[in-house]
Amino acid sequence: MTKAPRLSARALGLALPAGRPLVTRLELELAPGEILAVIGPNGAGKTTLLRTLAGLRAASEGSGQLDARPLSAVPDRERARAIAYLPQGGEVPPALRVDEVVMLGRAPHQSWWGSPGAEDRRAVAEAMTQCEVETLGARRIGTLSGGERQRVMLARMMATRAPLLILDEPTTALDVGHALRCFELLTRFAAEGHAVVIAVHELEQVRRFADRVLCLHGDAEGGWTLGAVDKVLRPEILDRVFKVRTRAEGERLHFDLPESASLARD
Repeated sequence: MTKAPRLSARALGLALPAGRPLVTRLELELAPGEILAVIGPNGAGKTTLLRTLAGLRAASEGSGQLDARPLSAVPDRERARAIAYLPQGGEVPPALRVDEVVMLGRAPHQSWWGSPGAEDRRAVAEAMTQCEVETLGARRIGTLSGGERQRVMLARMMATRAPLLILDEPTTALDVGHALRCFELLTRFAAEGHAVVIAVHELEQVRRFADRVLCLHGDAEGGWTLGAVDKVLRPEILDRVFKVRTRAEGERLHFDLPESASLARD
């Protein structure tokens, strides 16, 4: 892997089409070897932010930058070699074989008319082994379970060998064992110098694997909090953002509804 470029946000603003801000004046720089967890309530703008940092969506204000260049100025193929993005529920033709799907991750490295080379095949085989899908290579993607399919999509992302990895809730369809292995795999990649941004709901996994946390408040001001895990996953922040009561007991977080909360009944 080549030296990881620096991904950053400078006075970044994101807003809904109606104008309501999601994020206001975000300042962020992602360091090689770092895992940044992005958390927040539903609708806070996590997916919008990740797509913007991946260069797939324009910011409302400010910019995402790659080595101090606005992402909008980086050619698509160069950006795709630097940043691998795993969306929620990415769609691929169901008749493709698993090994063909993973090979799609090598597209930024191939000419439009060329066929996969030895390095492409090595990258695909390595990614499939890492994501535990090496025995599924001849299967059609449409025949897989949700968890198997998600691991294949993770392998496709890994096959790019991009130094910057952006993942949008990658463990949603995984059982607990594969979810843990996914986080451990990302930890290993970070230790090798990759920078990882991951949107995640499992706050216990955030405490276990992340280096920093960006919490989107989901409020009318587009507020956010960025910092070390123990500085962000605090009751006074989580209670306000998620409308819960948080108790920390050792390494565990416990959540309750506020006494004033009520559930709608039929």
